Amino acid sequence: MSTNKIAVCQMTSVADKASNLQVVTKLISDASKEEVQMIFFPEACDYMCDNKKDTLNSAEPLLTGNTVRHYRELAAKNNVWLSMGGVHEKDENNPTKIFNTHIIIDNKGNIVQTYRKLHLFDVEIPEKNVSLKESDFSYSGSHVVTPVDTPIGRVGLAICYDMRFPELSTALATLRADILTYPSAFTYTTGAAHWHLLLRTRAIENQCYVIAAAQTGQHNPKRRSYGHALCVDPWGDVIADCGESSPCYKVAEISSERLADVRRNMPVFEHRRNDVYSLYTLSLRKKPLSEHTIKSTSVSESNETRVQESKDEPTYVFGQVRVPESCVFYKSDLTYAFVNLRCVIPGHVLVAPLRLVERNGDLTDEEAEDFFKTARLVQKLMEKVHNANSCTVTIQDGPDAGQTIKHVHCHILPRKKGDFIDNDLIYLELAKHDKVSPSQPRKPARSLQEMREEAAMLRTELAMMLKELQKC
Repeated sequence: MSTNKIAVCQMTSVADKASNLQVVTKLISDASKEEVQMIFFPEACDYMCDNKKDTLNSAEPLLTGNTVRHYRELAAKNNVWLSMGGVHEKDENNPTKIFNTHIIIDNKGNIVQTYRKLHLFDVEIPEKNVSLKESDFSYSGSHVVTPVDTPIGRVGLAICYDMRFPELSTALATLRADILTYPSAFTYTTGAAHWHLLLRTRAIENQCYVIAAAQTGQHNPKRRSYGHALCVDPWGDVIADCGESSPCYKVAEISSERLADVRRNMPVFEHRRNDVYSLYTLSLRKKPLSEHTIKSTSVSESNETRVQESKDEPTYVFGQVRVPESCVFYKSDLTYAFVNLRCVIPGHVLVAPLRLVERNGDLTDEEAEDFFKTARLVQKLMEKVHNANSCTVTIQDGPDAGQTIKHVHCHILPRKKGDFIDNDLIYLELAKHDKVSPSQPRKPARSLQEMREEAAMLRTELAMMLKELQKC
């Protein structure tokens, strides 16, 4: 039987970050000796304060902060993957609020993926003495993050209150998650009422393992957590429960055979009536956010749609920016095609007229004919290169249609079955892929070298394709 060992941890975070780090360090050291492959920590494993001011002042950026640096060093030192479930991430663009961010770190100390909490706990239940408004100090995230490949299986990321929203867990299961994670700091009152019920339900309905590291005990005069860090198997059986002890951990085994047996014996996802109802993942992210990615070189981008260019290289006009000649893979007398700075999906390229023309209706008849002819040629090329038999071919014509570059252009995106849960969601991604807001970071820009290499490959492939067409 193929099994992998994990440790689910429980602790009582306080306002002292150094004290909490000592607890985390000891738990990792002890659990790693039991040959676990991945260790799971709760929400607020970095600290828990009793007021907004201290909560904000104690937050750190993920890449440059000392706390996450220590977590990464611990992962590498102990040769173990870590799920650090909900650290306070400082937003350097707006220090008035933070993000609640779940971090996955591999056994080499690399940040593999991050997830920003989607659902903020804004709840007041006077009769239960529960009152907390997380949105006072936190931004909500903007993406469902695709499950992360780890040594124990595909891990779906969530945080605490997210468990009350079954759409999120089912979206992750649809994306082939094996394990759902809910690092938490559940209040004692809501935990006693709902903790085990919710976690077992998420496991049963999605036929996934559920791992929920937890805070427990009295953090300060204002805050007490429920505890009972759990691991639940896909049948809904609790296979590890930390009770109310702190600090502590429990070891559990994740079995791929157990997953397969449950899913084979009751294939609920095959029985879903997608012809009657459907689940829409409106904002899906696979790659890490650019601000969570360590770059070997730093590229300054003063304009949000700026195209990187070499000083000595010829460029083509593209609205308010310029396209380096090395990024162009096709050019006719009136039209050119080039690779994209920010891609919605692999193979996302652009076609534009050589003359600066803002709207589709401003093209001359000759330009329009050549523009469409080029789009058809490029579509054929991209389907061949990406082994696809479908494409999204679209023009965002005018600002109300999502046009940000004042130069008419056609997006060509090779499509494959399942690349979006609902096909039309690609238009939502197109509308926002190069925009930026405090809660919606823009797509990361590619390096000039990466774009040049893709354009060179496409020029070669296009030459071969045209040669083949001439033989026909």
